[in-house]
Amino acid sequence: MTAATATSKPPTTTLQDVFVSVKTTRSYHRWRLPVILKTWFQLAKEQTWFFTDTEDPEFQKKTNGHMINTNCSSSHGRRALCCKLSVELDTFLDSDKKWFCHFDDDNYVNVPRLVRVLGDYSPQQDWYLGKPSTKAPLEIISRENKSQKISFWFATGGAGFCLSRALALKMLPVAGGGKFISIGEKIRLPDDVTMGYVIEHLLRKPLTVIDQFHSHFEPMKFIHQETMHEQITFSYSRYSKNEVNVLKIDGFDSRLDPTRFLSLHCLLFPYLSFCPR
Repeated sequence: MTAATATSKPPTTTLQDVFVSVKTTRSYHRWRLPVILKTWFQLAKEQTWFFTDTEDPEFQKKTNGHMINTNCSSSHGRRALCCKLSVELDTFLDSDKKWFCHFDDDNYVNVPRLVRVLGDYSPQQDWYLGKPSTKAPLEIISRENKSQKISFWFATGGAGFCLSRALALKMLPVAGGGKFISIGEKIRLPDDVTMGYVIEHLLRKPLTVIDQFHSHFEPMKFIHQETMHEQITFSYSRYSKNEVNVLKIDGFDSRLDPTRFLSLHCLLFPYLSFCPR
């Protein structure tokens, strides 16, 4: 794992260079996707694809044909998760994009900030950008040699992570064409951990930590409103029936905006017609 250090004058990155994938599932389409479609999706309609596990004509229409049925299981099990990420990776490799950025369906993505941060790195070099949710690298026992321990960092999928095209191409012989699923099965770990295993352990490329990625594992209330413009991703979760993990932000009533993503979108882009004047 390395701290974020940018390269000297990389080629200019624009939104057109970025492939944005959002992992979702049938049961979350109506619950989680509407707020994404109303907010940040509007800033990256052509670049954003939703990877799911069913045909859904309603949301296919709402996303302008950007729903991809992976034919993976709708369970939240390891194999289903690795299956979806495998399809995401292969779909990116089939595109002409320079950056692959994966997010979950409970993420808000600050699109202009994402593009600006990616602009500090060259897609022609090997970059694995994200943020771990663990204080130390993960240690597992080698499947080949039971006496050997393997240690590696991984970017938590719940915060989002990005891979340069150069790195994704190096992954192709190892994890492309569905091989990613077999690796996940072999080490018996979820999709984001498997990604860290492939990149840090098999390819020996370090995770570069970008602190502006945020997952639901973090208390959202500690992200101060005056710094929200600088962050790349946000999330939300429910701790209990009466306690939610959401941004502490002025804006819409929480009954209208339980995730706080509408209020966040209006903070970042106050000129939008649906934002309070």
